[in-house]
Amino acid sequence: MADLQKWEPENEAFWESQGKKIAQRNLWISIPSLLCGFAVWLYWGILTVQMMNAGFKFSADELFTLTAIAGLSGATLRIPSSFFIRFCGGRNTIFFTTSLLLIPAFFTGLALQDPTTPLWQYQLLALLSGFGGGNFASSMSNISFFYPKKQQGLALGLNAGLGNFGVTSMQILIPLFMTYSVFGALGGEPVTLVSTSGSLIGKIPAGSETWIQNGGFLWLLLLVPLFFATWFGMNNIRTPEVSPNLGSPIGAFAMISVMLTIGLATAAAGLWLMLPEKANGSGFGVPKELVLVLVVASTVFLLKMLPGAIGDSLTKQYQIFNNKHTWVMSVIYTMTFGSFIGFAAAFPLAIKVIFGFQHVVVDGVMTHNTPNPNGPSALMYAWMAPFIGALIRPVGGWIADKFGGAFVTQVCSIIMVVSSLGAAYYMREAYQSATPEAFFIPFFVLFLILFAATGIGNGSTFRTIAMVFPKEQAGPVLGWTSAIAAYGAFYIPMVFGQQIKATTPEVALIGFAAFYVVCVFVNWWFYLRKDGEFYNP
Repeated sequence: MADLQKWEPENEAFWESQGKKIAQRNLWISIPSLLCGFAVWLYWGILTVQMMNAGFKFSADELFTLTAIAGLSGATLRIPSSFFIRFCGGRNTIFFTTSLLLIPAFFTGLALQDPTTPLWQYQLLALLSGFGGGNFASSMSNISFFYPKKQQGLALGLNAGLGNFGVTSMQILIPLFMTYSVFGALGGEPVTLVSTSGSLIGKIPAGSETWIQNGGFLWLLLLVPLFFATWFGMNNIRTPEVSPNLGSPIGAFAMISVMLTIGLATAAAGLWLMLPEKANGSGFGVPKELVLVLVVASTVFLLKMLPGAIGDSLTKQYQIFNNKHTWVMSVIYTMTFGSFIGFAAAFPLAIKVIFGFQHVVVDGVMTHNTPNPNGPSALMYAWMAPFIGALIRPVGGWIADKFGGAFVTQVCSIIMVVSSLGAAYYMREAYQSATPEAFFIPFFVLFLILFAATGIGNGSTFRTIAMVFPKEQAGPVLGWTSAIAAYGAFYIPMVFGQQIKATTPEVALIGFAAFYVVCVFVNWWFYLRKDGEFYNP
């Protein structure tokens, strides 16, 4: 039965007799759905590297805009996605939002078959890839209702942790699938590499064929089975506490579509204000920081204007904005998860641009477009960093339970400052060298340390939120901070692209290090200072 009229997970007899089995089934369908969401959301970080390897006629800063567009879209869609379960039901929501991933995955594959596909089509597909980023909020909300409180930590940890591995899975699978004609005639013709590529099986020399379109098509192998699994295997909880006024599935799909359209529209408007004319923007050059504020504010306002229960519910949940610690924790959580997701999106292309070319002086001018035959393959190395960041995430929560959430966050913040400044130094040296590969190992090791610190700090911030906020606010605050932090997937690639265009990529990391220094002070002032309101929670 798709709709559960009775759901009492805190009732031990009910839980053991029937609840546990139903909850586990929903969890194990939810995890691969969320994994695919993360993969489709962030696959532009890998696809853009191969587009450059295959000689697609786009500049590095134009390619960075694709990862940034997907980042802005996915983060914005987390805001409406936070409310889907209550109004639309878990089964309806996960089925529909997972099915939407078929659209960008399929059409990205089609677009990549033709190297002459214009930039605006890729930009539109990157915007639609944001569906995958938004799915995190609804997925976590849904699973939280299925489990008793004493087991929610493990269930949510599995859902988020294994779902996060969509980033690593994507960075491993896409380079592998692009080396073979997996789909035969249905997959289209290959393109020829103009520079060295790579995957886990080793370097792929220039002149080889690559089926770059498989980077989109391969997700259909998972999404088509999930289309049926989510519909026939998941449940709506139709109780007063979860989804009290659940209508028909068609009505739920319509409501989700309206709310997602609001998020897509505000994200697209913000991008148009910011991007230059040659990148299909307005040319107004509105600062990206102002764009973020405008997109978030307009999305929140337009959702609140929706009639009926949605607007009423949002009015109640917006009370968290009266608590100053909502804003403090948004800053700190952005430092951890925002850095993780932003660097995961930008890291592969940054490796390619900085270490994949020789930086030599020609006629008295430093140039950065001579392929480096000794350069490391971004597709061979990039997956390791987010893998470590995701794998170590639960360790942060465990350490925070022993030593305090704010203390662990403080240590991670300091490590992030030092490692990002160190990586900036080696990045600068590499970008001024004819042999940039000489600086790759220390750069890469420092980035691994940086990712590890983001993962541990991400886990420790959860404990701080649980200690600072009352129970009725902790959930909405987690949803809000996760949405704000996800904008790191937009901001970090955008900054990298702009600084690479200015030939000063190290400035991006120096700027992030300055932000981490601010977070060190903020965390100390509010949560580690002996006279603070929440000393060492």
